[in-house]
Amino acid sequence: MFIAPGSALQLVKKSPVPALADGIVNPVQTGDSDLGRNIALGIASTLMLLTLWALTHHYQGIVKDGELYAFQALSRLQPSLKSDLYLRNTSQDNYTVFSPLYAVCIGTLGLRTAALVLFSVCSVWFFTVAWFFVRRLSTAEAAWISVALLIVTPSVYGAYQVFSYSENYLSARSLAEALTLTALAVHFGGWRRMALLIAALSLFVHPLMSLPGILLLLCLWLPETRALTFAAAGLIATLTFALVAAHVPIRIGLATVMDPTWTDVVRERAQFLFLEYWMPADWEIAARPFVSLTLTALVFPEPRVRKLCLAAMLVGVCGIIVAAIAGAVGPIAILLQGQAWRWLWIPGCLSVLLLGPAALRIWRDDRCGVPCATLLIVGWTYSGVDGLACVTGALALWLARNHVSVVTARHLRWASISIVTILVIWLMANLRTYISAPIPESGRESIWVGRIREFFALGISGLLLMWFSLTWVRRVRSFWVISLICGFFLAASSWILPGSMKQLDTVGSIAEIDEYADWRRVIPASSNVLLLPTRQSASFIWFSLGRPSYLTVAQSAGVVFSRDTALEVRRRSEVLLPLRDPDWKILTAILRARAGTNGASHGKPGSDSRPLTASILVGLCGDPQLDFVIAKDWVGYAPLKHLHPGALMNWYLYDCRRVRPASRTT
Repeated sequence: MFIAPGSALQLVKKSPVPALADGIVNPVQTGDSDLGRNIALGIASTLMLLTLWALTHHYQGIVKDGELYAFQALSRLQPSLKSDLYLRNTSQDNYTVFSPLYAVCIGTLGLRTAALVLFSVCSVWFFTVAWFFVRRLSTAEAAWISVALLIVTPSVYGAYQVFSYSENYLSARSLAEALTLTALAVHFGGWRRMALLIAALSLFVHPLMSLPGILLLLCLWLPETRALTFAAAGLIATLTFALVAAHVPIRIGLATVMDPTWTDVVRERAQFLFLEYWMPADWEIAARPFVSLTLTALVFPEPRVRKLCLAAMLVGVCGIIVAAIAGAVGPIAILLQGQAWRWLWIPGCLSVLLLGPAALRIWRDDRCGVPCATLLIVGWTYSGVDGLACVTGALALWLARNHVSVVTARHLRWASISIVTILVIWLMANLRTYISAPIPESGRESIWVGRIREFFALGISGLLLMWFSLTWVRRVRSFWVISLICGFFLAASSWILPGSMKQLDTVGSIAEIDEYADWRRVIPASSNVLLLPTRQSASFIWFSLGRPSYLTVAQSAGVVFSRDTALEVRRRSEVLLPLRDPDWKILTAILRARAGTNGASHGKPGSDSRPLTASILVGLCGDPQLDFVIAKDWVGYAPLKHLHPGALMNWYLYDCRRVRPASRTT
């Protein structure tokens, strides 16, 4: 794996073409043939990255938080949806201009196409500015490798793997991340005021994700000692504000303290907001970027790169401290809602972007370069090892390199090369296993593409593909041969990409909307609908029926922003108790699973669904907030049966306006 980059570096050093060493096309210094070759080389590298992304990613469609943002945008086109529990009170839609932009696209392209187009634009934007950002700090070769690492490495930050940057679905975070990286690239391009303006604009897209970007830029502006002073002052001010707000009787506005009832709902639904519930694995994920950035700061002689690493770590540490204050004192609503632990995405993303340049520099060290670079790369790309331990080992080895003898250095080099060779042999030996293994997700692409994807999903195998391909193509001198390579990767990406971008679900499609036209005709636009058994997602009710949902786990995502929403979620779940336990009590389910009591009714929140009966239906319809119930069970009261072939064929739509009078007469 690491012989290739070394040989590539030697090739760059010996290259007679000045532009090749930097990866920059300079028409003044190069002839027409070299200019054409460099353009073809850039196109080939881009197509390699596109193929790599297609092999290692799947567009997930309108899922998770992408479902919430799609609903927020759709509610601007269908105002009747604003009566939904999720939007009735304060929600994240109050803090973003992403929804109006998304709504315009939906009105023009339709929901599913708009989500796909915006996701593609944000993803291309993100990876493109990532390349330019690294290119400002290092060589073009390092920039290509860094983007490849950004594609294949896990991008999770925070706890319980809830959040990650560069997600495989569309949300406001997608645009905010692209804007933040743009601001950083512009900053290192010399336009510091423009960078701050871009970062400030991104606040209107997603303030929680953009704020750490602004803090990072401010740290880069200020001298290091002054940045540390301001950070310490900010933390002291935050702690003082929290203590005063928690103990002063006036608790309004920004100083609102969450009462025990509200806090209990938030803890159950969003346990990842509280650091006390983070698991050891979560802290390991959080720690790895800091160790990696420390190593990068030691490796780079350039002061601006060192300052960038230190500033990113400072932002991440401050985020953790603010999050600890938010959960321990009060808790103060504004601090908990701010979710400062999300600032970890900055050191997480930057540690990966600087990983390529750092590894290439480390590799050139005569004593510990090979084993240190091996540990660093393997620790980030191979899930079969302890990533934090590998990266920490790389840091320890680098710190001790001056004490390593020549003989020991030679032994370490051969040992690391042997380990990488064994790893490559292991990958190739297990290729047959991946080829014969069952495909976890069928119906998206051909079986051969699925099997290839399983092999390259390991991360390190995908990086090897990119590294060897990039090194090989840079050795080629002929423009026409490079053009043939471009054609190969264009064909490969064209073959794989359609399956990667395919949406398997049909929620919100025109066909599904037409399929349930019979139910849509009888359900008033602002009526709350409950689908039994209740599901975590409200997508079917929101996007296919176009109606507000009574209660799902997705709708409870906003409990941290509104006490009224939290109490209403709790009340509605009590209405549903005859059918199932509250499914938003995620913390309780996790604690029970840790205790080993994850049986049928405890391993998953609300997993013990019970069948609908006439008496249960009467109890449900006793809630004036519930208007219609969809269920497979027939219990009387003249429901509307759905006869169209599909997933809900022969299911029944119960109108609570009929159930209530009928129940009173009986």
